Amino acid sequence: MKLSVVIPVYNERDTIAEILRRVNSVPVDKELIVVDDFSTDGTREALQACAAEHSNLTVIHHERNMGKGRALRTGFEAARGEYVIIQDADLEYDPEDYSKLLHPLDRGQADAVYGSRFITTQEHRVLYFWHSIGNQVLTLLSNMMTDLNLTDMETCYKVFRRELIQAIPLEEDRFGFEPEITSKLAKTDARIYEVGIAYHGRTYAEGKKIGMKDGFRALWCILKYRFQPMKLKYPWKSSARSF
Repeated sequence: MKLSVVIPVYNERDTIAEILRRVNSVPVDKELIVVDDFSTDGTREALQACAAEHSNLTVIHHERNMGKGRALRTGFEAARGEYVIIQDADLEYDPEDYSKLLHPLDRGQADAVYGSRFITTQEHRVLYFWHSIGNQVLTLLSNMMTDLNLTDMETCYKVFRRELIQAIPLEEDRFGFEPEITSKLAKTDARIYEVGIAYHGRTYAEGKKIGMKDGFRALWCILKYRFQPMKLKYPWKSSARSF
């Protein structure tokens, strides 16, 4: 199997069926792993109907709300594909971009690929100015601590070789996952690429969940994981080729 699509879900009753259809329309051999983080809006019931429609769907339920980062860890542990991609359930990110995200991996150039909302010529919804400034500041500070030159550290779309993501010990339960995984990737010999993606952001009224306190947590994580020693769960070596 080529791709494991890990989809953390919390109260996404209105979008979960549509995102699963969009993901499964992408022509690549894949499994769908939905981790429901104790939704209370009917998402669990909607997932029961989706399971009957998609034979490649695995649904894992958390028995209490634990956060996006913890849901991702649950999904990563269950993944069996050659590559693992993170897919939010809120329709902000377009699965049609999978082919671009997978291209550097298929060519043997990369071990991890970030989908950037800021280096693209594709369509993107115009939304919050200060939110974008905050994103850029966090990315800049992360780059200073990791010596990377990413343009969008906070992006949802991240793809990893499965052996790599499963070897990295992860701790963050909420949105601190983004700076944590970036810092820890920088401490491996992984080759990281970026590609431009489309972005269809939603407003807080439409269900956007990340807030100011998550921004402060991200700042703490950027510093914490810069100086915290990391030991991989098992030895891992890049399989990327030189060009």
